[in-house]
Amino acid sequence: MIDMHSHIIPSIDDGSKSVQETFDMIKEAKKIGFTDIIMTPHFLLDYYEPTPQEIIFWKNKLQEVLENQDINLNLHSGMEVYIFNKLEEFIKQNKILTLGKSRYLLIELPLSTTVNYLDHILFALQSIGIKPIIAHPERYKCVQDEPNLVQDYIDKGALIQCNYGSILELYGKNAKKTVKILLKRNQVDFLGSDCHKTKTVYPIIPQAIKKIKKIIGDEEFYKISTENPKKVLDNQEW
Repeated sequence: MIDMHSHIIPSIDDGSKSVQETFDMIKEAKKIGFTDIIMTPHFLLDYYEPTPQEIIFWKNKLQEVLENQDINLNLHSGMEVYIFNKLEEFIKQNKILTLGKSRYLLIELPLSTTVNYLDHILFALQSIGIKPIIAHPERYKCVQDEPNLVQDYIDKGALIQCNYGSILELYGKNAKKTVKILLKRNQVDFLGSDCHKTKTVYPIIPQAIKKIKKIIGDEEFYKISTENPKKVLDNQEW
């Protein structure tokens, strides 16, 4: 399995607080079957602004330690970018990291409000060769209120990443209800842990997998947990 969404880089956002916690999280992930983790710290303008250089430094440093300890797990660089209207400009200035240096970019929308320039951003990203992946739409109030919005995102060229924990009510009953709808409609392209701390998400993912497989089956689960993420890391066209 490939984790499409994680916050394991130490002290760079609201995720891991230390190198020790980072390695504890990595070990948790490996224990339950992850072979790869894409590290996606928050990029939130004027709040969290990690540089690509910082993220790549940590990716290389952590990978080296894993190899020295014979821990067979691959790390990849990325960001979870909170949508803002100058995103296209920042990408052109090389301030934004795509997933695994591919054409795919993970973007986050506000949890409780709508973005009136979302259509413009989705179009602008694709016009410069970037394929947007919308992070955990099941957590957004607008989607919980109107799940059909996700089809609108898809029609405008976006891919969809949902969180494992949503099916277990980690983000509330509405997120659980919404992710079930999206899974049943085959609108989920990727799954991610969105893990920020040890002893939280990774240990409960096996339970989430069982529930997800009951909805979509083994074959579709493999597709959204492994096959599709591999397409991203291989930078294949969608």
